[in-house]
Amino acid sequence: MRKLGMDELNRKTVDEFKEAEKNRVIVVLENIRSMQNVGSVFRTADAFLVEAVYLIGYTPQPPHRDIHKTALGATETVAWKYFKTTAEAIEELKANGYKLFGIEQVEGSIMLNEFEQQPGEKIALFFGNEAEGVEQETLLQCDGCIEIPQFGMKHSLNISVAAGVVLWELVRGVEK
Repeated sequence: MRKLGMDELNRKTVDEFKEAEKNRVIVVLENIRSMQNVGSVFRTADAFLVEAVYLIGYTPQPPHRDIHKTALGATETVAWKYFKTTAEAIEELKANGYKLFGIEQVEGSIMLNEFEQQPGEKIALFFGNEAEGVEQETLLQCDGCIEIPQFGMKHSLNISVAAGVVLWELVRGVEK
């Protein structure tokens, strides 16, 4: 077994990334505190060819060295947009035909392993604050909630880990 070199990984250039067909998913970060979490989500969004990352409220915005530390340049490839309020983001997403899903533990949530994105369906995934999760008012405006099955004592994951798990599950059957 030999570790692959960087030139063997078929990495896209910035231009190739921007021109590539994206998965029909927008990641929405609602009031995230940690710049490292924001950077990690950008990096994951790049890995899975996500359409965009939406930042809401006091979520830190690029450029910032602490975001760059974990994003490793993904803020230059992944499209992103800032909204002062969640209502503004929801209005734009709905106007553009996106179905909204909170990533949260709620009554009637859909377990991630049972969730199926319909062909051609555009979805926005709302990830909430590290301590409080997705705001209740936001959840009331979502079309549903997706829950990551967990079996231990904590029943919570870091936002960047949760984003990685959810995005992988959504794109794992998609060929690019």
